[in-house]
Amino acid sequence: MRNFILKNENAIYFSSGYSCDNAIFLCVDGKKFFLTDARYTTEAKERVDKDVAVIDAGRGLIKEARLILRKLKPKTLYFDPNDFSLSAYEALTKGVCVNFKKAIYLSFKEREIKDEKEIEILRKASQIGAKCFDEFAKFVRENGEGMSEKELHFNAELIFKQKNELGLSFSPIVAINENAAKAHALPTDKRLKRGDLLLLDAGVRYQNYCSDRTRTSCFDENFNFLKEQKFQDKKQQEVYEIVLKAQKAAIDVIKPGIRAKDIDLAAREVIASFGYEKQFIHSTGHGVGIDIHELPMINSKNETIIKEGMIFSVEPGIYLPGEFGVRIEDVVVVGKNGAEIL
Repeated sequence: MRNFILKNENAIYFSSGYSCDNAIFLCVDGKKFFLTDARYTTEAKERVDKDVAVIDAGRGLIKEARLILRKLKPKTLYFDPNDFSLSAYEALTKGVCVNFKKAIYLSFKEREIKDEKEIEILRKASQIGAKCFDEFAKFVRENGEGMSEKELHFNAELIFKQKNELGLSFSPIVAINENAAKAHALPTDKRLKRGDLLLLDAGVRYQNYCSDRTRTSCFDENFNFLKEQKFQDKKQQEVYEIVLKAQKAAIDVIKPGIRAKDIDLAAREVIASFGYEKQFIHSTGHGVGIDIHELPMINSKNETIIKEGMIFSVEPGIYLPGEFGVRIEDVVVVGKNGAEIL
């Protein structure tokens, strides 16, 4: 077991079973330490894994970590430079005779392949998220006409939080027509009317794991988030069908042994064949887990070999500024013979 230090909240949760917004996790020669302040020590002792010692870092997290390192004297300690500011790193390493070794995406790489328990949690999160999509669709059918994006966004958050039983993977994206041409649109005062295109990108956090899903739909009396959509605008229908084909093509090629870039290429080739390659402005997907964006990244440059147990989104899109945008997204798990949509 290698020695390492963590400061990222989600990375600490993965390694200890609990986290908070002021903590450091240390693993040295098999000994595990959760360092926090008095606000969190009681709950930490109740929630951390049994083999983790909780330390009240009254002198400060960095000072307490240094004391432990001076006492245990590990030769090497791995850290992710993305997680430490320059000042925190300098304070941590001052006067400590330890070889601090950079390990980019240290925790992300540990979490890249999910075990069966994680897969089941993520499957459940996706199922709950899908039910929230259905609940929001019902709300929009009954109450959405004339509502602004801001009002729709507010109600989406209420529905996805399920009376605070769940957290949000991220703040939902609710976008009408031309605002949907912005991949991460912020809600505006634009109001929903019959025949409008409506994009929803949202997810829930269940047992600390995220769901992620996007649907683009036509607002009419039968409004829903099914993949079969009938738009009143011919161009919207054409673009929607292209994105749907691109997503299917990408999902169909997924299997152990291919490269992440091959999945991206499968989606991108479909969209390019219809002349919209410049309007597909982001990667095809990203890993999903405790963080909403994890490894592997499904983009045109990633040579990562896809393995069984990896979980990631597949979300091609076409964005036409000033007109509309379409994105369709599902999270999949890689099995022995292909991908399962969660």
